[in-house]
Amino acid sequence: MPRRTLVLGGGGVTGIAWELGLIAGLADRGLDLRRADVVIGTSAGSVVGAVLGSGPEPKAAYEAQLEPPEKEPKASLGPWTIARYAVAMGSTRDIDRGVVRLARWAEGSRRGDAAERVAVIESRLPSRDWPLRFDLRVTATSTVDGRLRVFDRTSGVPLAYAVSASCAVPLVWPPVEIGGIAYMDGGMRSPANVDLAHHSERVIVIAPLTGAMRRAARPATQLAALGLGTRGALVAPSRAALDAIGHNLLDPARRAASAKAGYADADRVIDRLAAAWVG
Repeated sequence: MPRRTLVLGGGGVTGIAWELGLIAGLADRGLDLRRADVVIGTSAGSVVGAVLGSGPEPKAAYEAQLEPPEKEPKASLGPWTIARYAVAMGSTRDIDRGVVRLARWAEGSRRGDAAERVAVIESRLPSRDWPLRFDLRVTATSTVDGRLRVFDRTSGVPLAYAVSASCAVPLVWPPVEIGGIAYMDGGMRSPANVDLAHHSERVIVIAPLTGAMRRAARPATQLAALGLGTRGALVAPSRAALDAIGHNLLDPARRAASAKAGYADADRVIDRLAAAWVG
């Protein structure tokens, strides 16, 4: 049974920045979340988990987010795309069927080349190897049956492929093929997949996105179901951070502001998180 699990949710480019800013702010205040036994990363959270596991100190990772996003590809998660998600997922009670329907739509309007996308993701990771600091678990969703798949260092899958699959936002980035099966964003099942931490003694959830069409998929609902009481804690962006993040989570121009907002958010949550993490 893992003693401490860190859950990192999805949230696009701005979500990565906000999470790294928050984690750096917490580290500067004496709470190092890299001491987790298990890190569960979904979409943006998978990138953050890989950076924490093999990269520089949290402060350096945060400061890298403040650099001008000159090489960051532009993308948009606009109202039309979100509406397509709502139609696909809301038209059935079976979440797996909804994911498969969305996958078919995404395949019909796929953008870019998956191999190129993997190369981009790999260039952002500090190492090609799975982290040894903690057990990193990366979520992705099968386009074949809609089910969640969890990759880790024992899966025999290159880290860049697992992370790219987890970050393959439908209708924005192409699905990534692993073992003959195409996978897309792990956030299609849940923004953070907190329920995967069900065997943990202590859990901290960092979730840029807290809403979901199904109540059971919401990070707060899943954390409450773990029954951890004060040994479980959820952090979401403050009002100021939400303003910094803006409406397009894939807008690299908002990366620096999102990171700064995350760093500032550490002040308001440090005591609650320390109590959950250390006891």
